[in-house]
Amino acid sequence: MEFSESLKKNKDFTVVYRRGVSKANRQLVMYIYHNNTDRNRIGISVSKKVGNSVVRHHLTRLIRESYRLNEEMFNSGLDIVVVAREASASANFDEIQKSLLHLANLHKVTRK
Repeated sequence: MEFSESLKKNKDFTVVYRRGVSKANRQLVMYIYHNNTDRNRIGISVSKKVGNSVVRHHLTRLIRESYRLNEEMFNSGLDIVVVAREASASANFDEIQKSLLHLANLHKVTRK
């Protein structure tokens, strides 16, 4: 990811959850918090409720790849946390990508 880093620390996730704004659709929940830098940081959370480790890692890779391919569309200076819902367990790449872009448009964080 050329313009982004990963959110890794629990306190970073907590800040985004508490101070950020959330929007959701059937498959994903997206939290956005402005971090006052020139880079985005993305964190992905997939609960054990979604499935076993194979399913969770597969979903994580799908979300990360769909963000990577559309990274230039996102405004910079954002902390983004994407939470996968149980309905996303059976989703394919196209569905995850559509859901991610739909949430980005709801948040108004995409460039036209």
